[in-house]
Amino acid sequence: MPCLSQTRRYHLLFGLCISEREEASILHTTTIYIYIYLRLSLIKQAAKLNNQIMMASETAPSSKSKRWLPLEANPDVMNQFLWGLGLPPGEAECNDVYGLDEELLEMVPKPVLAVLFLYPITPESEQERLRQDRIKQGPCDGVYFMRQTVGNACGTIGLLHAIGNITSEIKLVEDSFLDRFYKSTASMDPMERALYLENDREMEVAHSDAVAAGETEASDNVNDHFICFACVNGQLYELDGRRTAPVSHGPSSPTTLLQDAAKVIRGMIAKNPNSMNFNVIAISKKVGSEA
Repeated sequence: MPCLSQTRRYHLLFGLCISEREEASILHTTTIYIYIYLRLSLIKQAAKLNNQIMMASETAPSSKSKRWLPLEANPDVMNQFLWGLGLPPGEAECNDVYGLDEELLEMVPKPVLAVLFLYPITPESEQERLRQDRIKQGPCDGVYFMRQTVGNACGTIGLLHAIGNITSEIKLVEDSFLDRFYKSTASMDPMERALYLENDREMEVAHSDAVAAGETEASDNVNDHFICFACVNGQLYELDGRRTAPVSHGPSSPTTLLQDAAKVIRGMIAKNPNSMNFNVIAISKKVGSEA
């Protein structure tokens, strides 16, 4: 092996004769490239995993894999949507919830009949969902619940969950879509209701019209998800079409529904501290209307 001077080194890998300064520069540059490459690889792997999680959990299994454009989290859009389906404007309406502090909750028109929550799907939220799914739920007698088999239909399903659990508090227009839908699906199980909705052309068109009425351009590639909170038989239920059953969050009442749902929502937000895209909408009974 040749004798190396103090100022020149023989690079065994590349067969180059370089100085120590040149070697240090090359090593520094190479280290930077390796670091960038590894970072990009990790980001790509994380994105791929995140997409797989969301694709696997966004909906219940369906052979058709139908997808709609997502409904905008906009009370005005939702009101027009529901009123067109058979909820009389004088019965109930959707309202923004501007914050979860008590003074902001007091600004929401009362009584509140149901609460919708839009949140971003993240690995953290999915881990929490899977954890809760492992907890055995008690009987959910009287709860109207359905699965989700249509991609991006969570907004519509959230509204169907809301109205389906307050039919004793409101009057639907007779023979309207909502009236027929709940009567037709009353004896079905959650998956049968999902498939009934998936094959209902009238709802698909109504959903599409509601999407077009939104203020922002709809995209098929979204990571947000709607769920509903309703009080049924003295219990607060979380209704999520991606789950197999309703989730009970303990005792509640019509007068404390908003505060009880807000407490659960605050906990969900706290477990996703790096996410900002949250939205809460309350469905309130119109003052003076009678069921």
